[in-house]
Amino acid sequence: MSRSGAVARVAGLLAAAGAARAAYEGLRRRPPGGSTRWQRKNHAGRAVDLFGGPAAALGAAAAFAAAPGLSGRTRTAGTLAVLAAGGCGAYDDVAGAGDPRRGFRAHLSALRRGEVTSGAVKLFGIGAAGLAAGALLKDRPGDGFLAGVVIAGSAHLVNLVDVRPGRAAGVVLALGAPGLLRHGTGGVLATAPVGAAAALLSADLGERTMLGDTGAHALGAALGLAIVAANGRTGLLVHAAALTAAAASGDAVSRAAAAGALVG
Repeated sequence: MSRSGAVARVAGLLAAAGAARAAYEGLRRRPPGGSTRWQRKNHAGRAVDLFGGPAAALGAAAAFAAAPGLSGRTRTAGTLAVLAAGGCGAYDDVAGAGDPRRGFRAHLSALRRGEVTSGAVKLFGIGAAGLAAGALLKDRPGDGFLAGVVIAGSAHLVNLVDVRPGRAAGVVLALGAPGLLRHGTGGVLATAPVGAAAALLSADLGERTMLGDTGAHALGAALGLAIVAANGRTGLLVHAAALTAAAASGDAVSRAAAAGALVG
């Protein structure tokens, strides 16, 4: 790894971690709209806040903006994908709270009946942002499409595993940390999800905050961007196929869980 590459990675990690932590502490001190609207019950019934989600999104976006050596197109793609994924996730965190429907099929069925659910907004919004970012990162339309699938699929994958404290952040660290060793743009982009996830991991594990859909989707999209930048067409095809299979499997599990809850 060259000296300039190492500097870019350190700068990206510090930007992501510093911005994520600063945003988290700032939201805790002065929560917009009051602290009550930011409170949720986690899987164990404990009260936690949602500040980790927007903090993760802002941290990853800050890394894309601050890390040296990135082209304007790459910075735009990164910022667009992360903030759009985080924004769609935030809408689902707020508007989708209490909605028992799970899985793509349930939300698409509702859409066919004329009902626009928060899950449908998230599905199409993140998909569109992923395709736009992919088109900025790859010159050929086919490669751009595959890149969009990888970005949106990665966002969905991280959200799928966000079922226990620290699970999503841990997966992002496990999948993203090896990318820091890559040469070029892929290694620099990996600093965004890794730095932001590392900064929030202790609060997440300590059940003081949760990433929610906001943070999980934002970190997943950032991870997808790093994957796209580090791979050519064959790599993109392999990752897109694996993420599509994971999405289909997760959708089936979500529908089964929802059905079990209704029966119970």
